[in-house]
Amino acid sequence: MTTPFTPAMASRIELWPLDRLKPYAKNARTHSDAQVAQIASSIVEYGFTAPLLVSGDGGILAGHGRLAAAQKLALDVVPVVVLDHLTPTQRRAYILADNQLALQAGWNEELLAAELADLSAAGFDLALTGFSDKEIDDLLGDADPGDETNPPIQTV
Repeated sequence: MTTPFTPAMASRIELWPLDRLKPYAKNARTHSDAQVAQIASSIVEYGFTAPLLVSGDGGILAGHGRLAAAQKLALDVVPVVVLDHLTPTQRRAYILADNQLALQAGWNEELLAAELADLSAAGFDLALTGFSDKEIDDLLGDADPGDETNPPIQTV
């Protein structure tokens, strides 16, 4: 018989002032101004839906881009989840894992294209989904009519 595993879980979200937060100096993940602007637009459209993950002393483990967006929006506070259960080494590793594990996911392009098409038909601004115009055009099949790599299908 195996012992059931009970993962550590946050029991609450707290609101912290921005000046209490400390970006990780060795954070290898980068955020361009354009991406920070996208994150800020997402916060405006959907709300601040993903709290920053922080250590008890305010060190950011996940959410550097969200912090930059909050600063851009001149927010006073942001939601945080305090991860007190991690050792300093685990915190450093988690900073990498949180970013890298998300990159390992894929897309069901058929379902993605259908969702984007439905959102577009509803009049939603697809730029708020984070996809580039080219990605959206490729997924929705809006190839340039003069593009010889995707000639129009002719019917008889």
